[in-house]
Amino acid sequence: MKGRLLISTIMIGLVSCQSKQQATGTVSTIDSTLQTNATAILGSKLSEINAQSGQVIVMEVQTGQIKALVGLTRKDSTNYQPCENFSVWQSTGLMHPISLLAALETGKVKLSNKVDTGNGIYQVHGRELKDHNWHRGGYGELTVQEGLAVSSNIAIYKTMEKAFGNNPQAYFDLLANMSYGKPDSITGIANLQPAHIVTPKDNNWTKTAFVWSSIGYNQHVSPIQILTFYNAIANNGKMIQPQLYKDSVVVINPQIASRVSIDSLKKALVFNVTDGLGQPAKSDKVLVAGMQGTSSLSTNEDSTKDMYAVEFCGYFPTDNPKYSIIVSINKAGLPTSGELMAGDVFKKIVGLLFPY
Repeated sequence: MKGRLLISTIMIGLVSCQSKQQATGTVSTIDSTLQTNATAILGSKLSEINAQSGQVIVMEVQTGQIKALVGLTRKDSTNYQPCENFSVWQSTGLMHPISLLAALETGKVKLSNKVDTGNGIYQVHGRELKDHNWHRGGYGELTVQEGLAVSSNIAIYKTMEKAFGNNPQAYFDLLANMSYGKPDSITGIANLQPAHIVTPKDNNWTKTAFVWSSIGYNQHVSPIQILTFYNAIANNGKMIQPQLYKDSVVVINPQIASRVSIDSLKKALVFNVTDGLGQPAKSDKVLVAGMQGTSSLSTNEDSTKDMYAVEFCGYFPTDNPKYSIIVSINKAGLPTSGELMAGDVFKKIVGLLFPY
């Protein structure tokens, strides 16, 4: 009965939205059947893992048209209700591929380069940078591609060190040139703001910011902005403005990075799903590419109350991408797993879209 009530509420919202569109003469890009089914899938997962809230956004790669825009949040101890706040600012666990793309652009690193992650704990600027398996002794030596596929913070950061050396400002400049954090606004989505990365001009602070920003911290970004960047990767480097109303395609950036760098990263994102931690997102119908991630959103003395974002973002089919999808879930306490929690939702959404 609760599930029926939830879907009824969503359909009422969609009818209301469609009525507004008719009144203004605009036509929605939303596929109402996909919206309803994606909402049911997300709601089921939120309930299963006792999460606080979640988002699923499905976008057409070449047009930027948003086919599903689902937001759910817990209103009381048991029920999840639609939430229209898609401008949530927070850290992200999906930064690794974005940072790697910037590193590849320098020409100083390749996917085949070796990187030593040691025992999973790396001392940098007086703080410990840890991999998720540090308590099991770390991953040791990996290729850059393998480091991405096991979500190694140390592998990514050491790659960034090699690429940018003592000039971290060059990293932040590259992110800006790649239009990271765009768009600033989307018609129909309230209060969307440009992504904000803490980049003080003091050199010591910049070096510290470089460490944590490269793995998704020290910044505020919304899931739809992360999706926009991944969609650009799927689109061979062309960044398209997401849109909720059918209109002409708007290009934010015609080429965020070189095709050589984009092609390398696309290869790594496929490898992550076929051979890495992203395997729970693997579809038995079509080859997909993507990345999982988990980030801490708060720090409390009671770790059971810490809030985490578990995410998966990707696209399919890999040879000629049609759709890009992001799943972002916020939950309190452990366990957390971007691949098992968000990746499973991603896989089911892909199932809804196939045959596309």
